[in-house]
Amino acid sequence: MASSLLDTIKSSAPLLSVGALSANLLHLADSIKTLEENGIRLLHFDVMDGRFCPQFTAGAFFTKGIGTTLLKDVHLMVEDPLPLIPEFAAAGADIITVHAESGRHIHRSLQLIGELKNSNDPSRGILRGIALNPGTSLDVLGPLLAEVDLVFLLAINPGFPGQRLIDETGRRCALLKSIISKSGRNILIGIDGGITRNNIGQAAFWGGQIIVTGSAVFEGGRVRENLEEMRLSISEALKGCDENEKQMVRC
Repeated sequence: MASSLLDTIKSSAPLLSVGALSANLLHLADSIKTLEENGIRLLHFDVMDGRFCPQFTAGAFFTKGIGTTLLKDVHLMVEDPLPLIPEFAAAGADIITVHAESGRHIHRSLQLIGELKNSNDPSRGILRGIALNPGTSLDVLGPLLAEVDLVFLLAINPGFPGQRLIDETGRRCALLKSIISKSGRNILIGIDGGITRNNIGQAAFWGGQIIVTGSAVFEGGRVRENLEEMRLSISEALKGCDENEKQMVRC
């Protein structure tokens, strides 16, 4: 069931979800092997249709073609994701995230994700994620929380290059923690966009249990060193939490 996968991720949080498209695509297998050897658990797939946001990236065929022991974390930045969801489930997605802003039938999209089998291991299900752009109110989550395992807060506007992490994301994380706590549901918090080696500790301190990053890991071909630096930053940031805050990070 998806609950066991959720609990597995939560027990190890915060986890990095590393963007596949940030790797050297000419040597993709080697790049992914390096991630596996250095303790990464999640491989992130940004799927853009050029309509929801102004870029176009690879689809389900690319996701399916990557053989890996890593969990496949698929982020659908597309208009009307509903008809695409079965394709990505069949492609091996362990997490499928849709945008609250992306269509009329987001509730049904989340229901469908929960109904589909995980093609890697049918016993563990597929986690249902909902993503919110920086300008979207968290109020939209109310009718959706019963169908959600994971909420991603975007810390940049998707598809526009050269952006920095939006500081307001920290306040939104605090509000999201309160919403989740009041709901009584077991829901993970993810932060996606603008994550660098310099600010990843901040994202962890805000409560990110899944933190999406990409070029910061592969920069200079120094994957092991970059990951060590990022994990140290996370560790140092969480040392500044009191015990209640640490529990909220792993809540």
